[in-house]
Amino acid sequence: MNDAAPAPTPAPAPRKRARVRAPELIGKGGWLNTGDQQYTLADLRGRIVILDFWTFCCVNCLHVLDELRELEEKHRDTVVIVGVHSPKFVHEAEHQAVVDAVERYEVHHPVLDDPELATWKQYAVRAWPTLVVIDPEGYVVAQHAGEGHAHAIEKLVEELEAEHAAKGTLRRGDGPYVAPEPVATHLRFPGKALLLPDGGFLVSDTTRHRLVELDADGETVRRHFGTGERGLNDGGPDEVRFSEPQGLAVLPDGRIAVADTVNHAIRALDLTTGTTSTLAGTGRQWWQGTPASGPAREVDLSSPWDIAWFGDRLWIAMAGVHQLWTYDPESVTVRVAAGTTNEGLVDGPAAEAWFAQPSGLAVSADGERLWVADSETSALRWVDRDELVHTAVGTGLFDFGHRDGAAGQALLQHPLGVTALPDGSVAISDTYNHALRRYDPASGEVTTLATDVREPSDAVLVDGDLVVVESARHRLTRLRLPEEAARVAGQAHRTQRAATEIAPGTLRLDVVFQAPAGQKLDTRYGPSTRLLVSATPPELLAEGSGAGTDLGRDLVLADGVTEGVLHVSAMAASCDDDPATEYPACHMHQQDWGVPVRVTAEGTPRLPLVLAGMDEQG
Repeated sequence: MNDAAPAPTPAPAPRKRARVRAPELIGKGGWLNTGDQQYTLADLRGRIVILDFWTFCCVNCLHVLDELRELEEKHRDTVVIVGVHSPKFVHEAEHQAVVDAVERYEVHHPVLDDPELATWKQYAVRAWPTLVVIDPEGYVVAQHAGEGHAHAIEKLVEELEAEHAAKGTLRRGDGPYVAPEPVATHLRFPGKALLLPDGGFLVSDTTRHRLVELDADGETVRRHFGTGERGLNDGGPDEVRFSEPQGLAVLPDGRIAVADTVNHAIRALDLTTGTTSTLAGTGRQWWQGTPASGPAREVDLSSPWDIAWFGDRLWIAMAGVHQLWTYDPESVTVRVAAGTTNEGLVDGPAAEAWFAQPSGLAVSADGERLWVADSETSALRWVDRDELVHTAVGTGLFDFGHRDGAAGQALLQHPLGVTALPDGSVAISDTYNHALRRYDPASGEVTTLATDVREPSDAVLVDGDLVVVESARHRLTRLRLPEEAARVAGQAHRTQRAATEIAPGTLRLDVVFQAPAGQKLDTRYGPSTRLLVSATPPELLAEGSGAGTDLGRDLVLADGVTEGVLHVSAMAASCDDDPATEYPACHMHQQDWGVPVRVTAEGTPRLPLVLAGMDEQG
């Protein structure tokens, strides 16, 4: 008999992973949420650092902020999330705008303001949002683009915690986050407003997760609806919870529909009783492959931003998936009405049209058009009664500015709101230009009604005046419509992202996806990956556009087209790899890229886009 204690089971060896030394964090705007302390990577050594490359116009970036909240809280003593703010629009490069956005979206971690995209370039980032994981010794160990990666990153964090605790290279403790001082105002970053029958207003007080009823002066508070805390609870004024509500619209039965954006739901407020109920949505975010029609309370939605009653249905600007949906109160169902989920500007039949974060809706005075503020294309669009989609102002994802004149050459900058005027024209809340603009279909002209309105997100018509939601000034502002609008001659901009130089002929496109540790691609019901490729202009690609299931593809570039944008959408589903589990948990990973390209003889023959993992050929 052997009385010796059994030998301990050796700990599993750490999983071998690629490591690249992380470049320094630099940003001309400095650090936010740190109590004015400036940091380097060396200061964060010993902690697991997650860089979140984001920009505040990007709804997918806002989804990722929400995805990371639980991980951030659970691993607060080992993980430091750093938001690297990397602007797309000129307005987003303004430091105060970043300060506002950090408060508006309740970002509870340090943020590096990088207006010149210096750190973005150092890390070779190609898309918003992108997450980069740096281990406690300062090496990049993973990169993820798009949404749906929180589960995979948490698994990696747990691995890194165990590995570096064993090595003695993990440093636990409080992180560098310092909360800013709260500011007392009646409203905080309000989103949308609705004129009530008695002349008062209902306002979505977005950052405080509630609705506020105001007197006709636009200042005196009558009632609040909501506890002020995030949540999805129905009930009376002191019980109901919202999460960053936005759009408001009157239903035929007199109730007020509410686009409850971060809850991915449509709610209904009865002002007579003060109670709120849920009309549509489950509280979960819609993903590719889940139903896009059906009973309203059983179908997932994705960041509904605005709503309007058009025809016999409630139309929903579904910003999170670049579509318009409808809610039918008769059948109590929802369905996709326009858009393919591809992000861009394409007109035509509703089922074939492309949108890019539609964020504002309004019905024309004659009831024949549904106006759409299509924010990411800086465009004004409309849907007619035959459900054909048209563009009045705007050219695509990368051109924006403040320029008046003929609509074909006029420019907007990320508009979030539209307001129909009695003469058939439309007022545009031109958010990132801090302006109110006007488009007249009769003349085809764009003019400027007002400037110095800080981030206007909506406006309502009151006795011939416009009451504007000045979101970044936390107030409603009444403006008299000028008899003659001003004309701004020209400020035109393009995104700061440099074009990728690609070689003529055949371009190899590789979407890099490595299933997280403990997971495998889910092939139980067929291919678990999807790749969709297109181009602007379409003539850029002679071969290779369209949908497929392989994440790699050879694209043949057409002769004579020297520049454009490649639109790439990729999706992968992975599930827990444990044969003993009958119903393994599965996770969806997806991202859309718009890659500006220029064809040159010295260009690269391969374009790698990282969905998850590391590009081993890079």
